[in-house]
Amino acid sequence: MASLTDILLPADQTEGTTNTVGKWFKSVGDPVAANEPLLEITTDKVTVEISAPADGVLVEILKAEGDTVEQGEVIGRVGPVGAGTAPAPSATTPARTAEFVRPAVESTGAETELSPAVRRLLKEHGLDAASIAGTGRGGRITVEDVERRIKDGAPTAAPAGGSGGRMVPHSAMRKSVAAHMAQSMAIAPHVTSVFEADLSAVIAHREKNGKTATFTAYFVQASVAALQAVPEVNSRWHDQALELFEDCNIGVGVALDSGGLIVPVVPRAQQLDLAQTAERLGDLTSRARAGTLSPKEVQGGTFTISNHGVSGSLVATPIIINQPQSAILGVGKLQRRAVVGANDQIEVRPMIYVTLTIDHRVLDGFQANAFLTKWVETIERWPA
Repeated sequence: MASLTDILLPADQTEGTTNTVGKWFKSVGDPVAANEPLLEITTDKVTVEISAPADGVLVEILKAEGDTVEQGEVIGRVGPVGAGTAPAPSATTPARTAEFVRPAVESTGAETELSPAVRRLLKEHGLDAASIAGTGRGGRITVEDVERRIKDGAPTAAPAGGSGGRMVPHSAMRKSVAAHMAQSMAIAPHVTSVFEADLSAVIAHREKNGKTATFTAYFVQASVAALQAVPEVNSRWHDQALELFEDCNIGVGVALDSGGLIVPVVPRAQQLDLAQTAERLGDLTSRARAGTLSPKEVQGGTFTISNHGVSGSLVATPIIINQPQSAILGVGKLQRRAVVGANDQIEVRPMIYVTLTIDHRVLDGFQANAFLTKWVETIERWPA
C-alpha cells in the first residue's frame, strides 16, 4: 500500500478556545504541492492556512468544514500520485473523507453527498438540498452554496416561539469568540472599577509632536507604568499559585470590517518608547484588518486594552476578560466635559472614562484602584 503523509494541525500553530476548519481549498483526488495551502483553520483570534506536507494527491479528509480540531490532530492525508482515494477505515479508527455519502435532508426523499457542515446548515435553516445548485467538485453542495442561498432570501426555519426572522449563519470566528467570552464569564468573577482621566497633557504633547502617535500608543505606555506599579495585574491564575509576568505583553482589540474582533499583541511593551509603540501598533493594526497577521502575533498576551471609545461608547462594563489574563482595560470616548478645576472654577476639559475589569479571584478592589490611579496619573502628567 502506498505510503501516506498526515496533514496535522501543528502544536502552537493557533491560539484560541476552539480550532475550526474554515475552508478546504482542495478536494479528494486533487494534486497538491509541498507547502501549498490546503485549508484554513479559524479561531476566535486569527485565521491561518495549513499547507501540504508533501507533493502528491489529497487522498483523505478527516475533518470537514465546520469541524473542530485539536492541536496535533490529523486533519487529512496526502499520498503519492496514483494513490487514489483514501484506504478503507481500520477497525479502530473510523476514516472520514471529503466525499460523504449520506441521506439527504428528509424532505427531499433522495440521496446526495453532503458534508456534516452542509447538513447542519440545511437542518438549521429548514432548507431542501434539492433546491440548491452545488458548485463543488462533481456538483456537490458546499457550505458557501448554502450560505449564498440563505443570504439570497431563502425561507428559514424560525426558532420555537420566534418571530420567523431571517437567519444569518454565524462565521467560525464569531462562534469561537462567543465560546471564549462565555468561558471567561463562567470561570472568572468579574468586577469593574471606573475612573476618569483628563487628556489635556496628552493632547498638548501630540500637538507639539505633529500627532505622530495615536492616543492608543499613550494608553499602552500608561498601562506599562501601571502594570509595573501593580504587578499582580500582569498575571495569570493557577489553582496552585499566581503566575506573575516580567514582560508587559499588551494586546489591543481591533474590530474587523468583516465582523469579529482580533487582539494583536505588542510584546515586551516595557522596552518601547512612545514612538516605537506607535510604530508597532500601526503595523499590527493595519495587518490585522488586512488579515495578514501570523499566529504568533496574537499569542502570549498578558494584559489587554479595549479602546471601545473609538466607536462612540463612553463606558462599557463589564468588558470580558481575555482569558487566561487577570484584567482588561477599557477606554471610553473622548468628550469635552465641564469639570471643577483649580480654585473651584468650572472648566471644560477633554475627558475620558477608563475602566479596569478584574478577575476577582486574582485581584481585589484596592489593587484595581491602585492600577487606575497610576494609569490616570501617567496620562494627566505626561511631560511636555
